[in-house]
Amino acid sequence: MRVQIVDPSAFTPPYDHALCAALARAGADVELVTSRFLYGPAPREDGYRVTEAFYRRTARRGLDAPARRAFKLAEHVPDMMRFRRAAHPELVHWQWLTVPDVDALVLPPERPRVFTLHYPLPRGRLGVRRQRNLLSRFDAVVAHTAHGAARLHDDVGLDPDRVHVIPHGAFDYLTRLPDEVPLPGDLAAVEGPVILFFGLLRPYKGIDVLLEAFRDVEGAELWIAGMPRMPVEPLRELADRAPGTVRIIPRFIPDPEIPAYFRRADIVVLPYRDIEQSGVLYTGLAFGKPLVLSAVGGFTELAERHGAARLVPPEDTAALAAALAELVSDPAERDRLAAAASVAARGPYSWDAIGRQTLDLYRELLSR
Repeated sequence: MRVQIVDPSAFTPPYDHALCAALARAGADVELVTSRFLYGPAPREDGYRVTEAFYRRTARRGLDAPARRAFKLAEHVPDMMRFRRAAHPELVHWQWLTVPDVDALVLPPERPRVFTLHYPLPRGRLGVRRQRNLLSRFDAVVAHTAHGAARLHDDVGLDPDRVHVIPHGAFDYLTRLPDEVPLPGDLAAVEGPVILFFGLLRPYKGIDVLLEAFRDVEGAELWIAGMPRMPVEPLRELADRAPGTVRIIPRFIPDPEIPAYFRRADIVVLPYRDIEQSGVLYTGLAFGKPLVLSAVGGFTELAERHGAARLVPPEDTAALAAALAELVSDPAERDRLAAAASVAARGPYSWDAIGRQTLDLYRELLSR
């Protein structure tokens, strides 16, 4: 079976590459069609081909080139039209659409088409209607959780036969990188428990809630590591009020540096206000780390079905502080959560299981 996985803007390289490798191991002939990832090294090809068909001129100008977004937008429609005219295999599986309202009109005509929903669905009427118009153009939509699938049925109004639940996989490739980089000296010298928040710094991720909660947590450091997509100064002001040590590392952390952060972390915390899924969660899962998650979106399923996380209500600083303080002071409970995370990562969230489920979906669509 010949398959194209398409992510024009390289929004989720770890997911794209892990899925392609899993499909290749399951016997598919796979091509990843994407653009050059400019923030650091992307995962290596493993049994599949990569074609950088989008935003080639913009990529050559570099990440810091002036008016980069404008140049990318100028390339977008021509690149989409070029892709539309190209020869396509039996099935095309889209991971993202960069400009959804435009892209929906220029999708290649070949069927079947598959789309994976990586982002939270909007709540407003207009946003829901736009999602319905977009997703109805696909023969199948993959949701990572039953919660996401239910919203696609109930809120967006998609035919249940078009919606398929296939989990997000644990990013275990990060646990065996050949070029792993150790922590900087100041971080490597830290003794005692470390609570890690990792990923792009955005308002919806509740970092302010975490910093408020950390004021009531003793005996641990808090590390906040990731590229800012919001002003950092208010976070620093909150960090200065905490009696414990808060270290903010405001930059993109490339793959070779990620393992050291997760190996050192004693607890990984995701205090999001709203989300469906998160690659950071599945990085923590791959490293077998105790997880503290907001009870939002698909996060709840990992805790309720597999006992691999502690849930707290979103934006509840007291509950978050209590959960973190309990885990800091209870190594045995951390070990229990870590063991459950490792079991889940090797089982339902393994990429081999996900590759088989995805190929089963492809076969079903092609048989219609």
